[in-house]
Amino acid sequence: MRMLKRAALAALIAGVASVAAAQDMKTVAITYIVEHPALDAVRKGIIDGLAEAGFKEGENLKIVARSAQGNMATQAQIASEFAGLKPDLAVGISTPSAQAVKHALEDTPVIFAAVTDPVGAGLVESREKPGGMVTGTSDQQPYEPTLDLIKALVPGIKNLGVIYNPGEANAAKQVEDLKTAVEPYGMTLIEAPAAQSTLVSDAARSLVGRADAVLLPVDNTVVSVLEGVVTVGERAKLPVFASDVDSVDRGAIAALGFDYYQMGLLSGEMAAEILNGKKPADIPVAVSQSQDLYLNAVSAEKMGVTIPEDMLAKAKKVVR
Repeated sequence: MRMLKRAALAALIAGVASVAAAQDMKTVAITYIVEHPALDAVRKGIIDGLAEAGFKEGENLKIVARSAQGNMATQAQIASEFAGLKPDLAVGISTPSAQAVKHALEDTPVIFAAVTDPVGAGLVESREKPGGMVTGTSDQQPYEPTLDLIKALVPGIKNLGVIYNPGEANAAKQVEDLKTAVEPYGMTLIEAPAAQSTLVSDAARSLVGRADAVLLPVDNTVVSVLEGVVTVGERAKLPVFASDVDSVDRGAIAALGFDYYQMGLLSGEMAAEILNGKKPADIPVAVSQSQDLYLNAVSAEKMGVTIPEDMLAKAKKVVR
């Protein structure tokens, strides 16, 4: 009889513990517009950042992750799915993803990551005081150092091509800013719009003979098919530069930037703060300040660019 009572008591304790664990379990829903190395690194960083703060998947955290595969209609469907899921926190990696979850989950805290212009995208009221239920990390960087780099590697450059998706607010804003930024350099910005990833290679080919070099903005539509642009650049001896360092490994000649994994870690720390009760409105938007140089000597040679030895020496990474 005593053994039965003990067994019943043990079962009761286990049941109570199970209920308590279920009550402590947090759900974080993560979505991203497309899969490519930079966004994948952000996602991994977020999960690792949450774990470092004590929120570990399978223990006290459930993560639901969805890719829109570059399709805005799919992104809207994912956001609607998340609304039905009622997570404790939603994360949008990229501007369109963040906009979609903010619109669909009005009463749920939202963290954005890898968003260049969160104010212009309507995600926050200001970087210092986000207001509302949304905050996050931005990948906005000054254009001048990148333009200095391009001019150093392509002396006499007059026309700078830019391939972007005009339907992505983040990319469109960058192009508008670049138009102003290139003026002191005596450059003209030559636009090559591509509304979807299948049109990016055609956009690159349209710049042959019109541009002296190409700069790819932080644009998920374009970066997801970067190799097609690199192929055009190699065949036409048209130097291709990037705005994210992950693209250098994939064939861009050079980029100034930061580690997207570190951005993910920072975003994960912010997410943990919110799960612990802090309001998004009280967490300022964070911006990385690093400007590390990444170079691809192999691509440079194929595109007709000679990288000075002193520049190679100061680079954080050189692909050879």
